[in-house]
Order: sequence, then structure tokens, then C-alpha cells
Amino acid sequence: MYKHYLILISLILYTSNILAQNSRANGYKGIWFTLGQYSAYGDKYSGGLGTYTSSHTPIAIYSKPVNKTFFVYGGTTQQDEKHLLIMISFFDHKKKIVPKPVIVYDKKNTDDPHDNASLSIDDKGYIWVFVSGRNTVRPGLIFKSSTPYQIDKFEQILTGEMTYPQPWFVKDKGFVYLFTKYTKGRELYWTTSKGGDIWEPEQKLAGMGGHYQISNIKDGKLVTAFNYHPGGDVNKRTNIYLLQTDDMGKTWKNIHGEIMPTPLINKQSKALVKDYESERKLVYLNDLNFDEQGNPVILTVVSTGFEPGPKSDPRDWMIIHWKNGQWNFHKVSSSTHNYDMGSLYIDKKTWQIVGPTEPGPQKYGAGGEIALWESKDEGLTWIKKRRVTQNSIRNHTYVRRPLNAQNEFYAFWADGNTDAFSESVLYYSNKKGKVRILPYQMDKDFEKPLQLKVNHR
Repeated sequence: MYKHYLILISLILYTSNILAQNSRANGYKGIWFTLGQYSAYGDKYSGGLGTYTSSHTPIAIYSKPVNKTFFVYGGTTQQDEKHLLIMISFFDHKKKIVPKPVIVYDKKNTDDPHDNASLSIDDKGYIWVFVSGRNTVRPGLIFKSSTPYQIDKFEQILTGEMTYPQPWFVKDKGFVYLFTKYTKGRELYWTTSKGGDIWEPEQKLAGMGGHYQISNIKDGKLVTAFNYHPGGDVNKRTNIYLLQTDDMGKTWKNIHGEIMPTPLINKQSKALVKDYESERKLVYLNDLNFDEQGNPVILTVVSTGFEPGPKSDPRDWMIIHWKNGQWNFHKVSSSTHNYDMGSLYIDKKTWQIVGPTEPGPQKYGAGGEIALWESKDEGLTWIKKRRVTQNSIRNHTYVRRPLNAQNEFYAFWADGNTDAFSESVLYYSNKKGKVRILPYQMDKDFEKPLQLKVNHR
């Protein structure tokens, strides 16, 4: 009797999703969102947030066997709609085309991009979509493609309490999955799985009142950098910590290779990278990458206050690089908003940042105009190579770096008016900063994105 009851409940849940799941949308329309926390200079953050947050990573992955970059984003189907759909698509590097995107999951009664998804691809070519939940109100979900390297159909594998998904696949070993639970604030957890169908019991990584994290993997070593929230208050986010594992989470170490007991509960532990709290500064984590030697490099925005507007200036883009046995801190630029999020690219001696460092049409809103910055001395000094966008009518936000990024599909983001509800267009650029627009409305199954005309100064 109990077994039949569970089957019935599962069937009801499945049929409630079936109309939207695995169907095709008629173009690339990003989700628009407002947090609704207003001050004299507008909302804390709002606008086109289809590629939000920096703690959803990776959201795009280049796959060499099929020469495609697969990507997920928070979308919708109508221009005037505030209805979050988890979307997936790909860019075909050989044909230079994109298909109509597929709806992996309908988030139903929310427009909140905190529920956006992350992406992973296993060594058999199956595509995994990790959909974020929100606290205990909306669960997170894990989906798997029915066919390797195909996006036509996804099957639900797991549901549970998991937010800010960061899945990483290690060849011949399986998944290490970093995520957040709202246990005592936004606390960090991890779990592992050999094949994705069965997962080990989750374990807490850090719990000091709350954290946001960014992570990346290189040669089987997973590195996470995170801040902490004094008293659980996200408006006071500060400090930077770093932990790493090279054995699928069996042991976690600091930058010196010392084993760190988990969960991390001491704010002055040996995992501390920088005590920004003592300087009364806030930390907004953007990206994490590795130099030629495999040392971690962190990109962050550091500010003096959480509210939008000039009183929280300066908002400094900082590079934090482990080199010569110490952390080195280098300023790149300044911008106008705490949520001006960009990505860090490292190709041997050439380092690049693509992000909205320039004021946009909504000056004090999240995002702005995008620029490409470059360093030839491992982040010590930076020059602005070119403006990627200019004379825009909406701010560009959350520029994301694909895993194994290739020259043609190098950066991925959305735009949106931060002052009022608007459409949200999705874009990508090549390594030189030339921008193409993902087709907002599609009449054909496949189309070639059009180039955005910009005078690159």
C-alpha cells in the first residue's frame, strides 16, 4: 500500500511538469528580476539575471569530443513574462550556430534567479543539470540527459535541499558537488558520487554564520574560496578563506597543504586568506582560476558598504594571487556597483578579465558596459584593451567564463534595465571581445547569432 502511494505521488509530480519539460523555446529570452530592497540609488540588485550568480558554477562547458559549448541559463518564453524556466542549449563551434533552447525544468511560481542551474558533463558524455533550490521553500534538483551530448531530453535523478550548485566531475572518479544549505545561515556542504545516481551522505564544509563560495578544479584538485557573514548577515559579507582537496573531499587542506578539520568554524583559522573584517570592507567573490603553476588566483570586488550608490565607493576589482609562498593583492579597476560581476581568464602568461567595469546606462544599477582587461605580468598591472559593449540601452550583467573556454564562445552574459522591468537579451563574445547576440526570437530550429556592432575603442 505504501509503495503504491509513493508511486502515485511521483506520478503526480511528474505529470505536473511534463508540459514544459524537454520542450523547445522559440528563442533566447533571459529572466528579469528585482530583489526589492530599495535605497536612494535604486535596488540592491536587479535586471537581466539569466547568468546569475557567481556561486552557480560552471554554467557553460566546452566539450571537445563534439566541439560544442553547452550552457544553461535562467530564461522565460515571453517578453512580458516573469516566470523562471531552466534552459539549456549549445554553441556549435564548427557550424557557428545555436539550436532552439530546451526547457529542462519549469520553476513554476517563481521568477527568482537564485534558482538558476549549473552544468556538468561526465566522461561518458552525459550532460547533468544541477538546478538550485532556495532554502527549504523550493528544493534543488539534479537532471541527466537521456543521451550523451544531446539536450533533447532530461530525466530527474534527485531532489533535495541544495542551493548555489557547484558540481565538478573528475575523470575516472566521479562527482564532487559543492552546495549550500540554510542550516545556520548559508552554510557550505559537499557530497560525492561515482556515477551520479547514488550520492554519499552530505558533509558540512564551513559554518561560521554563512558563506558564499566560488570554486574551480585543475588536474583533479578542487579549490574553493569563500567569504563569511558575521551574525548571518549577508550585507556584512567579508574576509576570504580557501580550502582545497585532491582526494574527492576525503581531506581538505589550506594553501600550505595543512589538513583542516571540517566544518570550518573559526573565522581566524589557518584557511584565512585575508582579514577584510578588520578593515571594515565587504567582499563580493567573482571567479577563481589557476596560474601556469596551478596556483589559485581569485577575482573579487571589494567595497565599503552594501547599499548601491557612491557612498559605498570605492568598489575595487582585486586580483588575489598565491605566488612565492604568499598572497599577493593587485588592483585592476573600480566600478559603480557591488554586483558588477566578471570572469578571469588565464592562458599561460596572458591574463584577461571580461566584465562590466564601465558605467552603464543605469549608472548605479548592477552591471554596466563590458570591457576586456589584460595583464602580461601575472596580474600585477592591467590595461583596458577595449570596450566590449558601449552605448547600450540596458546594463550588461554577470559575465561568465565557460569551463575550458574556447576562442569563439569565450564569455556569456545577459542584459536588462535595472530601473524598470524590461526584456533581457543574452550574448556571448569571442576572445577578442567581438559580441554576438543569441537570437531573441527564432523561426528556424537552428540559427547563426548576429554580431553586435560596437566601435571597439
